[in-house]
Amino acid sequence: MFRVGIITASDKGAAGQREDKSGPVIRELLEAAGQYAVTQYVILPDEREQLRDTMAAWCDQGLVDLILTTGGTGFSPRDFTPEATADVCRRMVPGIPEAMRAASMKITPRAMLTRGVAGIRGGTLIVNLPGSPKAVRENLAVILESLPHGLEILAGTAGECAR
Repeated sequence: MFRVGIITASDKGAAGQREDKSGPVIRELLEAAGQYAVTQYVILPDEREQLRDTMAAWCDQGLVDLILTTGGTGFSPRDFTPEATADVCRRMVPGIPEAMRAASMKITPRAMLTRGVAGIRGGTLIVNLPGSPKAVRENLAVILESLPHGLEILAGTAGECAR
């Protein structure tokens, strides 16, 4: 089982003024896949430092193999999730957000407006997902099949990517 942390970036959610609907969708899809255990979950305000510090702590303490964020990837002046993720990551993984955007563009041209990134810190992969439950479902469906192999390589329990 891969240990997963979910971070929802939402000022209103963190203040208790809005129910987090996207974090539970991530949990539902991961549990249905059968290879993941959500061990960390938090709703944070759209504060770059707080997002960065939480991701770094979870990675550096070895608490999770995968962090999935939701929210904070748009054009709003308060959207800092990609920047916080880039602050934390030592190696970027551009193929993951590229694949999500490419698939999403088949659904809506607005997919080009997401700024989500993915990267690695230590033994943890971090992936930014959009903020809406619908977009979370669509984007996670694109990457869910490939994630276990990537996580196994990161952990040193698998080798070649060739089939």
